[in-house]
Amino acid sequence: MIITDTHTHLYSEAFDEDRNEMIGKAIKLGVSRFFIPAIDSTYTQSMLQLKEDFPEQVYLMMGLHPTHVKENYADELKHVEHMLTQHQFYAVGETGIDLYWDKSTLGIQKKAFKHQIQLAKKHKLPIVIHCRDAFDDIFDVLEGEKDDSLFGIFHCFTGTLEQAQQAISYNMKLGIGGVITFKNGKIDQFINQIDLKHIVMETDAPYLAPVPYRGKRNESAYIVNVLEKLSSIYNRPVEDIAEITTQNSKDVFKV
Repeated sequence: MIITDTHTHLYSEAFDEDRNEMIGKAIKLGVSRFFIPAIDSTYTQSMLQLKEDFPEQVYLMMGLHPTHVKENYADELKHVEHMLTQHQFYAVGETGIDLYWDKSTLGIQKKAFKHQIQLAKKHKLPIVIHCRDAFDDIFDVLEGEKDDSLFGIFHCFTGTLEQAQQAISYNMKLGIGGVITFKNGKIDQFINQIDLKHIVMETDAPYLAPVPYRGKRNESAYIVNVLEKLSSIYNRPVEDIAEITTQNSKDVFKV
């Protein structure tokens, strides 16, 4: 059984004390594909080192996280552009819009998001979208960029059924993680109305640990809890869920 974690920050400082052991634990459970989103240029070297350490399991993305879109965002986007020509990346991301922390940067967040979508199209790559308190703004940008070359993943999807269907209409898979196990997560109430062909699994480690680890450091090994929850919701064996979601990740990342 091959399990794919489509979104995990394995280079995070949260794993500095036990990174290799933590990754090894996940691999033993069958998690053999780790897709690594970028945040900003300060993490690039750590990401490249991670790929060097785990060449068979780690697949990197390149992008500028919306919460890191600051005054220097143009320089950060140039770094993204440069890196895309220097190394193999499997997506542009994570990108998007986050209005939870700072609404004042909405204008430049939208510009950075649109620019990264266009970079993804240029390099024939998927985009991986971060959305927090920003569905309308995200959909507004996607509507303007909608065409056959737009595709990717709506990471950490936490919206409504209607928003899920709208995201899918832009050729996006839904990234389902620990929130599906939360009592107040809500997506567990309708996700079975979404065909499994639109679903990929993720952890977003070290964030958003699933029950029973909620509130603690998340790890890629805990994707098994997400897998078991989806198995219960869809009434399908865990092996089926793992196989289908891994194939969906291959369809998106082309690897």
